[in-house]
Amino acid sequence: MMRKTLFSVAVGICAVFGAAAQAQTCGGTYSVKRGESLSIIADAQYKNAGMWTVIHSGNLDQIGENPNNIRVGMKLRLRCVDGLPTGLAGGAKVAAASTQAAQPLEVAPGDASTRRKINVLTGSDFWPFTDQEMPNGGILADVVQAAMEAAAPEQGFAIHWVNDWASHHEPLLSNALLDMGFPWYKPDCEADPETYRCANLIFSDSMFEVLMLLFVDKSRPVAFNSDADMQGKTLCRPSGYSTYIFDQHGRNWLRDGVIKLNTASSPAECFRLLTDGAVDGVVLNEFLGRGKIKELGLGDRVIVAQGQPISVDGNHMVAHKSHPDGEAFLSVFEDGLAKIKENGTYQRIIDDHMTRVWAEF
Repeated sequence: MMRKTLFSVAVGICAVFGAAAQAQTCGGTYSVKRGESLSIIADAQYKNAGMWTVIHSGNLDQIGENPNNIRVGMKLRLRCVDGLPTGLAGGAKVAAASTQAAQPLEVAPGDASTRRKINVLTGSDFWPFTDQEMPNGGILADVVQAAMEAAAPEQGFAIHWVNDWASHHEPLLSNALLDMGFPWYKPDCEADPETYRCANLIFSDSMFEVLMLLFVDKSRPVAFNSDADMQGKTLCRPSGYSTYIFDQHGRNWLRDGVIKLNTASSPAECFRLLTDGAVDGVVLNEFLGRGKIKELGLGDRVIVAQGQPISVDGNHMVAHKSHPDGEAFLSVFEDGLAKIKENGTYQRIIDDHMTRVWAEF
């Protein structure tokens, strides 16, 4: 988790969309041509080959986890990021895609009436998904607010920020002190039903999928195209971060000793071990990894491994199984989420935040 303050980012964003560009459109549908890869498309459309992950994560329903699974004629939706791409069919007018001034989220204090509402729990320091210093509280705080407003539960709702993430599952949700919480990754519950989250939590549909990437040293490149590529490798993941991604879907990298795992004290320490040659790769979500690379000045040294992501993880709303209304409240949220996806609000929120996030990189 990482706190980022994005006030300076927004200052120049609207300037991208000048008066001369009023007739242009941003984002839209792209038809894959022969010989193209996601990197080639990203280089042509976003002027940055590294933004292949934006295309991948936005089209997981078609592509799946392997970014090489594209075919000629496949229709890909390209998100509007910093005014690009332009001129594609189905794009939004550039003027409509401009971003509001970045302001920190202001949370109104609760009162006695709050107890009767659906009370939703989140926390800060999970950039860019939830952080009170980000516009509207971050990508997923913005999505949840819009979804709950669209659902319009009769009793109302309130979002509460508790920055001690360790307290969320126990005791806040387990004792129904709050009703639902977000955002949480869902393990492979079919393979490991006894892990805490699977045994105790109910999950909503995914709100947003994030790529878990392998970051490697450019001087010692490692590609990940199949499990065999990881045989004997030493990977780093910060202490306290989930490790189920290494054993899910029959992979069993840890259980079978395919890899060695170094649990460093922080993401920055993982990258130090990488550049010192002590580990072969660092596994982090795309945004945290790219943000840390910039923060540490490692842009010329550390790259995303060629091949495919280590995993694709959804971000979910959860309720505790002990909550008598947990399933009903999750249904309310899912109803609202479906509504904002249908009316375009969801995509507008994602595009708006992606412009800010990629401006950081």
